[in-house]
Amino acid sequence: MTELHQMIGETPPRTIRVMLVEDNEEFARLVEIHLQQHKPEIFDIVWKENGKEVLRGFANGEEYDIILMDYFLPQQNGLEVTRILHSRSVRTPIIFLTVNKDFDLAVEVLKLGVEDYLVKEEIMTPALPKTILNVIERQKLVEQLTALEVTQKRLEVIQEIVLNITQEIRVPLDDLQKSLKELSESHKSDKLTPYLTIIKDNLHRLENKIVRLKALKTDKTVPYIKDIRMIDLSD
Repeated sequence: MTELHQMIGETPPRTIRVMLVEDNEEFARLVEIHLQQHKPEIFDIVWKENGKEVLRGFANGEEYDIILMDYFLPQQNGLEVTRILHSRSVRTPIIFLTVNKDFDLAVEVLKLGVEDYLVKEEIMTPALPKTILNVIERQKLVEQLTALEVTQKRLEVIQEIVLNITQEIRVPLDDLQKSLKELSESHKSDKLTPYLTIIKDNLHRLENKIVRLKALKTDKTVPYIKDIRMIDLSD
């Protein structure tokens, strides 16, 4: 289907991968049918019957856009499973599903950072796909804002480092420029001239890099080796 859309120049429908955590297989199937009827998005539902299956799935590297979590699960309830997921740094947004409106539960759910809370009688209405899409968009916005904040912090650190370095090397560079000028005057046409020219060119490139670093207004760091990043000053 995606290839067909590409051939005719259309944007393919977005696929949303959903982990549905529900011990009632019949209800899980109803949720799946309801979401799959929604258009234009395509909901890819993976059913998990209990918390152990959830944890095993993430341990095996499974990835999802969102988790629909029933509160009443065997052995471990939804809150307990959520706490374990968070302790393992799983940040997939979660929507809780419950059989009735419980204010205390809603407070606990929000304390855990769960994105939303739906009563099961709302599941077979447009509220479910709408809530899922809203939560995913909110999550995307948070990630974009976080990335922007990280970029801004990195840029501030780079600017501070550049300022400190340029202050420390300014005097040695000025002395080198002065010495190079004197040597160039006294060795205008002998065997040292080519080497002095090489030193002069490299010094000019270094000065140019310093000027560009001081004028840096955006984060131009790029991956280098593993977790190490480097500043890209190429044109």
